[in-house]
Amino acid sequence: MRALSLLLVLGFLTVLSVASCVVIPLERAFPLNGRVELSQLVARDQLRHSRMLQGLVGGVVDFSVQGTSDPYLVGLYFTKVKLGSPPREFNVQIDTGSDILWVTCSSCTDCPQSSGLGIQLSLFDTTSSSSARLVPCSDPMCSSEYQTTATQCSQSNQCSYSFQYGDGSGTSGYYVADMLSFDAVMGQSSIANSSALIVFGCSTYQSGDLTKTDKAVDGIFGFGRGDLSVISQLSSRGITPRVFSHCLKGDGSGGGIMVLGAIMEPSIVYSPLVPSQPHYNLMLQSIAVNGQLLQIDPSVFATSSNRGTIVDSGTTLAYLVQEAYDPFVIAITATVSPSVTPTISKGNQCYLVAASVSQIFPLVSLNFASGASMMLKPEDYLIRSGFYDGATMWCIGFQKVQGGISILGDLVLKDKIFVYDLAHQRIGWANYDCSLSVNVSITSSKDFINEGQLSLSSSTKEMLFKLIPLSFITFLIQLLELVEFQFL
Repeated sequence: MRALSLLLVLGFLTVLSVASCVVIPLERAFPLNGRVELSQLVARDQLRHSRMLQGLVGGVVDFSVQGTSDPYLVGLYFTKVKLGSPPREFNVQIDTGSDILWVTCSSCTDCPQSSGLGIQLSLFDTTSSSSARLVPCSDPMCSSEYQTTATQCSQSNQCSYSFQYGDGSGTSGYYVADMLSFDAVMGQSSIANSSALIVFGCSTYQSGDLTKTDKAVDGIFGFGRGDLSVISQLSSRGITPRVFSHCLKGDGSGGGIMVLGAIMEPSIVYSPLVPSQPHYNLMLQSIAVNGQLLQIDPSVFATSSNRGTIVDSGTTLAYLVQEAYDPFVIAITATVSPSVTPTISKGNQCYLVAASVSQIFPLVSLNFASGASMMLKPEDYLIRSGFYDGATMWCIGFQKVQGGISILGDLVLKDKIFVYDLAHQRIGWANYDCSLSVNVSITSSKDFINEGQLSLSSSTKEMLFKLIPLSFITFLIQLLELVEFQFL
């Protein structure tokens, strides 16, 4: 019996080591129609921000993610997840502004039946999964410890949720516990199937933007800071570290890498998260254009209930409070005026440019707490808006906010590694070509990789079982022997 116990323990350790890194594809889809005006991007972001502000006063919010700032190609970052037994594949949007993973239920009413993104929509059916379990009201997840305005107890004793947003859209449904399947990467070429039990939402009703077929997907994958997010669920059980990373490609082909784990890059700099905030708030302190600090009162960036600076992968453009926006645009215009023709187009500050913007426009530095600076190339704050009189029109992609919150969306986040290190309450970043492979640390736990090539740094190739204390192995053997005794 002891030999059998040892074999079971070794099998357990093998599973742990196999599940060190998870690979699923990350894609960016584009609508079938062509050009989209800058004003439409702004309108879309404004709807999203109204929902984010509602979340600041206690609501749990949920948004779609569009992953490009190019007005010619409005994209949508999404990934594929496998749920249930046997596993079924679902396309879900990536969103750092909400917590919950949810997919559309087979019983959903007023839900899209087709998608303009060229993908086949799928429905989750609890009766078709042998491992699915409805979450009852007595489950700790439905208790006051996790209780939010979105979590409620139905008359049928099911733990359910309801998200209602300021723009009229929303979703409601109930929570399900089932298996999330993924490919576990042990090393540079070894891949094995693995799975973990998670709780996610099964949507039975959708309204507003969520019902539109032009950008419909199967659900939303929330990467927020709450206890119900997948990253929180998995890290609390030691299945993944409490950190995730992304590298979003900014060119027309889109795509990129999404990692439940830490991307390793020597040039990454970190800045602390503002504590006790529902979103990913950073402490922006100053802005420099062409190496010259702008005259901005730092208090305009201070975090409060309705002010601060948020990193949000679901916002297409970027937004600055007026006290920072005005000197920013003035400085850019003054720097490039001898070489370009400034013009106003539909209320936006634009420039007619005959040469490459990288040769004319200055670098911009966003300076955060702990001495961490984010360097922006011209393509990180400009939007190409078409052609006029033989020149290319480029417009400032940052939008003015009358008070409120500054938001760094995909215009700024693209072509950079971003690491959300929740364990140490910080965010790190580095400029990077997101079409290249990345190094991912696998020493402390398992990592969840979405698309792209994976390479492991030479210092992180140790097998996970080497990190497990011998006393823990002994405990497992004794536990298994006790179980065997009970069944004699």
